[in-house]
Amino acid sequence: MCGIVGYVGHRETVPVLLGGLQRLEYRGYDSAGIAVVKNSGSLDLARAAGKLVNLVAQLEASPISGDYGIGHTRWATHGPPTEDNAHPHRDGSGKIVLVHNGIIENFLELRERLQAGGCEFVSETDTEAIAHLISSHYEGNLEDAVRAALEELEGIYALVVISVDEPQKMVAARQGPPLVIGLGDGENFVASDVPPILQYTRDVIFLDDGQVALVTQESVRITDFAGHDVPVEPQRILWDAVTAEKGGYRHFMLKEIHQQPEALRDSLVGRLHRTAGSLALPELDLDEQLALSIPRLILLGCGTSWHAALVGKYWIEQLARLPVSVDHASEFRYRDPIIEPGAVTCALTQSGETADTLAAMREAKDRGARLWTICNVIGSMATRLADATLITQAGPEIGVASTKAFTTQLAVLACFAIAAARARGAIDQGRAAALVGALTEVPSRMAEVLNHDEALRDIA
Repeated sequence: MCGIVGYVGHRETVPVLLGGLQRLEYRGYDSAGIAVVKNSGSLDLARAAGKLVNLVAQLEASPISGDYGIGHTRWATHGPPTEDNAHPHRDGSGKIVLVHNGIIENFLELRERLQAGGCEFVSETDTEAIAHLISSHYEGNLEDAVRAALEELEGIYALVVISVDEPQKMVAARQGPPLVIGLGDGENFVASDVPPILQYTRDVIFLDDGQVALVTQESVRITDFAGHDVPVEPQRILWDAVTAEKGGYRHFMLKEIHQQPEALRDSLVGRLHRTAGSLALPELDLDEQLALSIPRLILLGCGTSWHAALVGKYWIEQLARLPVSVDHASEFRYRDPIIEPGAVTCALTQSGETADTLAAMREAKDRGARLWTICNVIGSMATRLADATLITQAGPEIGVASTKAFTTQLAVLACFAIAAARARGAIDQGRAAALVGALTEVPSRMAEVLNHDEALRDIA
């Protein structure tokens, strides 16, 4: 996991890139770097091993400036966290520069072929092979060169590429890791996540797999890998940049622990009707006929989401008497899974962009399963793949250790367990009302516990 940010517009580029990287540093602490280009054709690059603060110190000592540029914060995969291995990476001419999140599986083959053709490599990364590969296809049109290079890449990637010879232009491509395009007024942005963009615009486009974006100061054009235009609808982000900041807490994890009661309330509101003792999940159209026709529910997730699914299995089987299996999303497509007619697959994902989870969702859909997702990000890839989506309302989660994402997933799973149990006739209205009443009290009970944080700290 790495963080990418790109900017083209009327602002001074370096502060935009550094501010974006600060909001993405949770995606990689090993090294950081930026590349900026002036419209006159000069390129400046700054990279530093270690945390982002090292890059900031370097830029304070030796300032650079530019009219457009890209930045990156790295979690090392190929090659140790050194300055040479830090992004951005350049081709042999030094004119084509890119940042990359992902893993290129055939980079050794590409590297050997490019070296045989005279390319000199200065890093141990898979990313540098992409820079040289694009350069080998370059004939005056950066977008065409990127497309030609993509045909030779095997693996997963989010790329943003710029060239000294084509001012005020970024070419972005996605196959796996997330990329978001921010739509501004006389300026546009590219990033791995929404927070770097929000102080400038709330209008974004989530790139799909197999898409390329040509981003200039005044326009954004989305195409498929073959170059055909793809119509897209921008999404409006409802939470603001302040929400993604620490808000006075010492670190993001502490903030997100204390945000859990509010996130739970937001995730439950509109679904629970305490006075009536009922619960509604209109997104699923879960009537008696559908609920009784499901022979099995398959829950998919990675990491924290997988653990939430394990808890949900207990609740759903106990209350609804509906058989549930839980799969590691990363393993699902490799074991030739059996999906019986009528089975439902539900993927749990905070971001909606987890590559293994998306691959598992596609596998399930290809095998004929009805596909649901429990997700925190409207408009993300998971929500676009799914037949129905249950949105959590956790807001942005920056801390690496999951807190509110986990508990809001549990809240939605609990809602589903109660709704399915009622629709299948496994519990009566009295039992359902009692469960709904108990669930509505969870946010306030959680807040009461968090009010004792000083005592809990002392015990810890």
